[in-house]
Amino acid sequence: MTGPCDDIRIIDLSSGRAAGIATMVLGDFGADVIKVEPPGGDLQREDPSWPLWMRGKRSITLDLTTAADQAMLHGLVASADVVVSSSGLEAAEAQHTDYGTLSALNAGLVYCAVTPWGLHGPYASWPGHDEALVAAKAGRYWSFANVARREGPSFGAVQVGTHAAGQAAVAGILSALEARDRTGLGQMIETSVLQGMIPFEGNLLRVQMERKHPERMATEAPLRFTPTSLSTLGYQPVLTKDGKWIQFANLLEHLFQASIIALDLTVQVFGDPRYEGAPNRVTDEAREEIRNMMLVRAREKTAAEWMAIFRQHEDVAADEVGTAQDALYHPDLVGNGEVIEQQHPRLGTIRMAGPIIKLRGTPAIVGAPAPGPGQHTAEVLAAPWQARAPRPVTPDARPPLDGVTILEFATIIATPLACSMLADLGARVIKVEPIGGDPGRGLARNVGIGSYIGATRLNANKESICVDLKSEHGQSIVRGLIAKADMIVHNYRPGVPERLGIGYEQANAIRPGIIWLNLSGYGPDGPSAFRPGAHPIPGAVNGGALMQAGEGWPPPASDDIEAIREASRQFTRANESNPDPCSTMAIQTAALLALRARSVTGKGQQAFVSMLSANQYANADDALSYAGKPARPTLDAALMGTGPLRRLYRTSEGWVLLSAQSDEQFATMCSAVGRAALAVDVRFLTADARTANRDALAAEIEALFASKPADEWERSLIAAGIGCVRADGDESSGHFWTRDEQVAANGLAPIAHHPVLGDYQRWGPVVTFARNPGRYGGGTLAGQQTDDILGELGFGADAVADLRARNVVWSEVPIAL
Repeated sequence: MTGPCDDIRIIDLSSGRAAGIATMVLGDFGADVIKVEPPGGDLQREDPSWPLWMRGKRSITLDLTTAADQAMLHGLVASADVVVSSSGLEAAEAQHTDYGTLSALNAGLVYCAVTPWGLHGPYASWPGHDEALVAAKAGRYWSFANVARREGPSFGAVQVGTHAAGQAAVAGILSALEARDRTGLGQMIETSVLQGMIPFEGNLLRVQMERKHPERMATEAPLRFTPTSLSTLGYQPVLTKDGKWIQFANLLEHLFQASIIALDLTVQVFGDPRYEGAPNRVTDEAREEIRNMMLVRAREKTAAEWMAIFRQHEDVAADEVGTAQDALYHPDLVGNGEVIEQQHPRLGTIRMAGPIIKLRGTPAIVGAPAPGPGQHTAEVLAAPWQARAPRPVTPDARPPLDGVTILEFATIIATPLACSMLADLGARVIKVEPIGGDPGRGLARNVGIGSYIGATRLNANKESICVDLKSEHGQSIVRGLIAKADMIVHNYRPGVPERLGIGYEQANAIRPGIIWLNLSGYGPDGPSAFRPGAHPIPGAVNGGALMQAGEGWPPPASDDIEAIREASRQFTRANESNPDPCSTMAIQTAALLALRARSVTGKGQQAFVSMLSANQYANADDALSYAGKPARPTLDAALMGTGPLRRLYRTSEGWVLLSAQSDEQFATMCSAVGRAALAVDVRFLTADARTANRDALAAEIEALFASKPADEWERSLIAAGIGCVRADGDESSGHFWTRDEQVAANGLAPIAHHPVLGDYQRWGPVVTFARNPGRYGGGTLAGQQTDDILGELGFGADAVADLRARNVVWSEVPIAL
């Protein structure tokens, strides 16, 4: 069996989890990955997750400060397809591992840089050893304000930027290889943890519209959580009889109704006229009465008893709250092969995340356990490496996926956002929406200008046609679209695509070789394959939300309804929407792996992404278990951080995020702030001592930071090489992306045009290409291209008018601003 990456050789010069997971994923799907480590090994082997992201690789040791070992590396590069680096420009040039040097040896080389801040701009050389620095500076920590009831930003638990950057690197490498097949040339591609924050940025357009249309946004802006907000009824977490918590994810009305039936509250809710229209079209008072009924009823059975009931109701989205370690035994992750075990020669049995996505035709084959440093040096260097023969060159600046047509049948966030990213890579994405448009367009608030805020982000760079898929005429139109498509991407549950005429067998009969990609909550092969899922489920199952809630959550079980409500409020805020974009990144990976497999084999196939697996990878720092593995750090109850040297501090003006955990970093920090005695204080002399005396150390640093403003601390400590950044900015991440010079220097917020909102800065590329740049179009209205697409299928003006008159097709009427 030929895998999508069997013909790819990768030289991995990187250090750390983001790039390490990228090369691991490619290795899982067949790539020969040679990990180059310095004498003594990669320092990031101190990360407890290293056995996960080092698996399936061969390790060699080279001292790249010496000319002899640089020459050995250059010999390997001449025979390679891809080099992955996490070094900045100056460091790479100093070791002769920069793109200019290596591409001169191999014109077909794809060189992927994965850095914290990006290769350009004023922050390019800033410390970036910890994602927390990037997340805090980019304003992400405002997303967790008021999880704990205090002022200021709160520390973020899940390392979403690392996850997104790793998957962006996979997509970028595979896209660049597709471009190389067309042009004969490799190229430099870049991603960063900062770019990895882009998929999670939901305020960028909002802040621009607040500046441009303040009066309308004052009354029409999408709804926001307030400090006291509880969840929507469909997303309510509930406390069970045995003190465990279950997370619901029933956003859509029919799913919510099913949950009420499963809770045996049918008569109380649906039999009372005050609750007609629940969950969304009821008074505030009625909504809270329903919530209390749900919370009280949940206390009557144990979590196991409730889950047995919910699994019998295929329309109820619900699962238990747990840790990342618990997730390693979740029946659906196990049933889908998304958890595996390996026998490591030193660590023994390792239970860990399996392949991130599933390809039916060319499945992943996980390689050997993680090697020791330099384990394969002699073997690799003794091999007869042959330089790659030059390819015929056909210069071509089109985006990598130019010529690929994708049909999107999807709603809400994860899948539509992924399809926009594929459009950014050059694919033609046609969003097929129901009459009235994708219901996800108006979920936040379907009023005036507010109805465009979320929809513009999720439907950027696409064409849209609205079709009645339940009618024969509508299905006939879709069959015409399938005949011209390379890929279908959807998020329907099993059975629905077949009823709509877009099942895999149906599509493959129309277009042999088509790729058929599905996102679901639970994946195709586990016991919950038919059950619905939405972002709160993977957030709850994979441990991210529990960690984000902080120490002390959950509180002791209680029947006090106000105590339960407050605990549910806190968990709702902790279980924010990051699992959707985390799934987005895995969808993009699946699409590119399937396209690469088609390039290699000439065949299409089914591809599957589960939200559980995607978010297991987002929690990759704890997605494995072995004897002696350190426990995942916890956040304190106030959500300041994981310890005194990795946490938020209030200054005399504003907040900073400090990350200086090693002995060397701590000593340098103490010297830089004029407190060198702290570093030799017996209470703080070692990491263990600092942990034992964490409260005393935090008090010392709190007093220190209170003496100067945040901007001054950032300037002085960054200059000393210490990770310390301002963490509060303008109280909205959107301002960072529109104003910050690092964003501008790396081109991360390009200008686009919306048919109603006009020109605006949109979220930019998660990966950039030097030779074949992407294209970044604006948001699309529902059905905006309906007539044009029908024209391509051969429908004349009269036929289109007839279809519109019979409500077979439709287009949104834009509002006037």
